[in-house]
Amino acid sequence: MTTLIESNEHKSLREAVAAFAKTHPHTTNAEDNTRLWQAAAKLGYIGVNLPEAYGGGGAGITELSLVLEELGAAGNPLLMMIVSPAICGTVIARFGTEEQKREWLPPLADGTRLMAFGITEPDAGSNSHRITTTARRDAVTGDWILTGRKVFVSGVDIADATLIVGRTEDARTGKLKRCLFIVPRDAPGFERRAIDMELNAVERQFELTLDDVRLPADALVGDEDAGLLQLFAGLNPERVMTAAFGIGMGRYALSRALEYARERTVWKTPIGAHQAIAHPLAQAHIDLELARLMMQKAAHLYDAGDDVGAGEAANMAKYAAGEACVKAVDQAVHTLGGNGLTREYGLARLITASRVARIAPVSREMILNYVSHQTLGLPKSY
Repeated sequence: MTTLIESNEHKSLREAVAAFAKTHPHTTNAEDNTRLWQAAAKLGYIGVNLPEAYGGGGAGITELSLVLEELGAAGNPLLMMIVSPAICGTVIARFGTEEQKREWLPPLADGTRLMAFGITEPDAGSNSHRITTTARRDAVTGDWILTGRKVFVSGVDIADATLIVGRTEDARTGKLKRCLFIVPRDAPGFERRAIDMELNAVERQFELTLDDVRLPADALVGDEDAGLLQLFAGLNPERVMTAAFGIGMGRYALSRALEYARERTVWKTPIGAHQAIAHPLAQAHIDLELARLMMQKAAHLYDAGDDVGAGEAANMAKYAAGEACVKAVDQAVHTLGGNGLTREYGLARLITASRVARIAPVSREMILNYVSHQTLGLPKSY
């Protein structure tokens, strides 16, 4: 029942975040975005999912996704919330050493430091089994030496470090296994190049090059033999948070369309009175609400420790939210007609941005592959 009806605490949190978000104008530059991030962190919103012992709110992905959704619904989705507290903070909280937790969790929670996440590679895409970024031990010093490339890494320019997914060689089998490493932004050999994107977003995308980046032994997060478990401990929250990102964006677009449909009058009648306008907007609202239910289910399963159940639900939630977001934005723009493409109403920029919820961090086609194989038991096609 908790996934169907929000508790009074969650309702209060939602109302508080919504009220906070409405007091901040739409962020159009890095400076405004940073101020919003810091203000949200000061109120405990950014680190709401991180352990209390390290300065966080002691809640979970359920609460963090709620925060991101409400920020998005007010027109200010903070993309780095998906990355810094949800992926990186979760992985470090669950698997990091005590030293890593003390160093990173308090500043991630209070907003004074950010962490990016690098997994995608030019030739690997959605197939994490083909990751070629490798880490090898220096037999003399015990240091790790990383070599490889990453693409579409968000916010590297504002992050203090990047959690890099690499692979090490198993001494027993010779096979490569996934591991996670904390790479400081100023590490020698760690270079970044901004990718020229059509996407109009404050957070920029980067290509990373790791050219024999030397890291101390304690840069490895957790157990070298538990890399895959640690990786998916971060990817499930990523999917839940991407769903929240899409739902918030869709709600924002829908709210702008509803305002316009109530006020815009043609032939002495508000256009919202016509079913050709009203019904598609109602359908968009229904789709967003359904996506939110699946998102809440996924978040509750994850917070309850059911990683397997959360994996299925998180993928479904991300799929549903991506589809609902795109449809809501498209219908909002269509409702405004030519005005939907003007800078004044701020909807045209969402046409591109809404596709992010469909494409990243995993495409809808790969989610359909996952569901058809893992859930429905059909033969694997990938």
